[in-house]
Amino acid sequence: MTLRILLADDQESVRVGFRLILEAQPDMEVVGEAADGQQAVELAARLRPDVVLADIRMPRLDGLEVTRRLAGPEAEQPVRVVVVTTFGLDEYVHTALEYGACGFLLKRSGPALLVEAVRAAMAGDTLISPSLTVSLLRHHRNAGRPRPVQPPDALTSRETEIARLVAKGLTNAEIGAALFISPGTAKTHIASVQRKLTVRNRVGIAAWVWANGLEE
Repeated sequence: MTLRILLADDQESVRVGFRLILEAQPDMEVVGEAADGQQAVELAARLRPDVVLADIRMPRLDGLEVTRRLAGPEAEQPVRVVVVTTFGLDEYVHTALEYGACGFLLKRSGPALLVEAVRAAMAGDTLISPSLTVSLLRHHRNAGRPRPVQPPDALTSRETEIARLVAKGLTNAEIGAALFISPGTAKTHIASVQRKLTVRNRVGIAAWVWANGLEE
């Protein structure tokens, strides 16, 4: 199945770059481009893409309002939205996720994570830039230490080690370098951790680490 993607960003150079990255994948197609938020909403209604990649700062409607209209609880036909932005401000991240975003990426995250975010959105998961995990964990800390859903022994010693590194905001490549394993192996371990902890993303892993007092 070909994944149909709509790009929403007021910078043409960004849209061109994203198109090149995504259409290099054999199962991805960019079906439309929007230069502002209002156009993004209108094109999404007409084209019915599988995933919308939306920038935060756009004319007419910003990316957060686009997310609310397309993926929020009041959306008649919800669309998966991944927010991609230069700005990793905490309030942006929390608002985007509250409005139903399926992911939140910084533009500097790189091509691999962009493709992975689209695939995660289609799979019903939420992918968040690793560098944002720490700030979101701080939000959990400010809210108080919650009761963990899974006990500390839910993971193997290696998986617990990886979970701690995720909570520090390390990328797959950085985790691999720290543990002398490949980034692909690190990714496989993280997927196993998410499955065992029944969490959807790295923030869920980080929250589990904090809830069990395992942070370093």
